[in-house]
Amino acid sequence: MRIAALVAASCAALLTFALSGCGTGGHTSGGSQGAGKQLFTQACGGCHVLADAGTAGTVGPNLDDAFAQAREDGMTSATFTQVVKGQIKYPIVDPSTDAAGMPGIDTTLPHCDDVEGAAFCVDDQDQAASDVAVYVGTVAGTGREAEASTDGKTIFAQTCASCHTLADAGTTGTVGPNLDQSRPSKELAVDRVTNGQGAMPSFAAQLDDAQIEAVAEYVAGAAGK
Repeated sequence: MRIAALVAASCAALLTFALSGCGTGGHTSGGSQGAGKQLFTQACGGCHVLADAGTAGTVGPNLDDAFAQAREDGMTSATFTQVVKGQIKYPIVDPSTDAAGMPGIDTTLPHCDDVEGAAFCVDDQDQAASDVAVYVGTVAGTGREAEASTDGKTIFAQTCASCHTLADAGTTGTVGPNLDQSRPSKELAVDRVTNGQGAMPSFAAQLDDAQIEAVAEYVAGAAGK
């Protein structure tokens, strides 16, 4: 869902061609917001800010910012849904700019036939993409905000899951270190979440001290189980 740079052009095109799919992921007429929210949190929240989901990822665009002006200008959630579905199924993996690309659907929504153990996966990629698209298209840029969680595992899912492998959380991200292998101490986890290092950004602006303590304690206790 790396869509910030493409939203205006994609929305304009989809206003004209949405019924035919416009060469994107195909017209999406059905999807579950509830399932989409869960999938978004697990698969996308580590990279994107979305207030309704309580996610604070900074690798990809802030989805509320990406859609807010278009929504104010009168574009509809149905149009946004088509844009998101297309970007999930046919992402820009290697953009011409210095921005990071978005992984393909086999990475963001891996099919269960292609994964082992209890790792995150979906049985139907197209339906999962539709669910996420309907959810994001409905809530992005609306100003809705989720209640801030203080549960470490929930915060990890919302903030870190897309980038790190952690068996206890069922995540298989490869952008950052495999936490089951590195087994960071709570102190180290607090430092990395607060200050960032290398490709990992600081989350001090997205998480308060209590949330940082909670997610660090969870990671330190769960890693390597």
